[in-house]
Amino acid sequence: MPPSTDSLPQHLTRYLAQLSATGGASAHTLRAYGGDLTELLAFLEGHGIKAPGEVHARTLRAFLVELDERSLAPSTIQRKLSAVRAFFRYLEREGLIDRHPATGLRQRRTGRRLPACLELSEVEALLRAPQADSPAGRRDRALFETLYSAGTRAAETVGLDRADIDFPRGLARVRGKGKKERLAPLGRFAIEALEIYLKDPARPRPQPAAAGAVFLNLRGGRLTTRSLGRILSKHALAAGILRHATPHTLRHSFATHLLDRGADLRAVQELLGHAHLVTTQIYTHISIERLRTVYNQAHPRAGKID
Repeated sequence: MPPSTDSLPQHLTRYLAQLSATGGASAHTLRAYGGDLTELLAFLEGHGIKAPGEVHARTLRAFLVELDERSLAPSTIQRKLSAVRAFFRYLEREGLIDRHPATGLRQRRTGRRLPACLELSEVEALLRAPQADSPAGRRDRALFETLYSAGTRAAETVGLDRADIDFPRGLARVRGKGKKERLAPLGRFAIEALEIYLKDPARPRPQPAAAGAVFLNLRGGRLTTRSLGRILSKHALAAGILRHATPHTLRHSFATHLLDRGADLRAVQELLGHAHLVTTQIYTHISIERLRTVYNQAHPRAGKID
């Protein structure tokens, strides 16, 4: 096959269009990959590289060094590397390169940053924070109870429809990453809060586009993840929680509290909707740290290990 005369930006445009058409990536992932790969292409252009075949492993290693020097979060660098690998796999499948130049490319090993987690007392304070004497307060209480009870992601939570909630069985059908579905259990407190909110006569009338949505904004539209983040931050402040708290913090707290109380790691993996167990294993590190803190405080000869 003769070498393509198309530019790298043209190949990138076709790659992103293919990702969008196949539905294998969320809108958030598409935006992230588009930004990350545009950044790579600017780096390549700055080094005089204009065609896929001109990219070598040493080129990508230089790109990785530049990312390291910018003191980006390890998770951000890992995401950019994932985007790069996926793009060059696409070019390889299309016959535009003979060999994947990112093979063997690895991020510099750094300390793993553990996800933030609230203490049980902080979670309980947050769940009590919304006032049940207003429509917004009843909605927010149902929101937080659902987040903590089911361990759902922000997008999964605001994406819930009324038809997804099985009240008699205490289950929610959740659409996760890659449009994968799973059943998430809802505890008694979450079920009660949802029933109160959905039966609320003061609940806004849903707009046509949000006819089946569980969680609505005050104008009747489906609640967005950004609005959910703002709502949680407001109530966390009111609850006296000084640390940064997000919807994902409640998800992390859900997983950590389950493991602290003896839940099986594979069961937590299923509950979180993780495709790979290694993703869930980070929570074992949190539990070990908590155990170490208790040990150091309680054991008479624990001492301090330097």
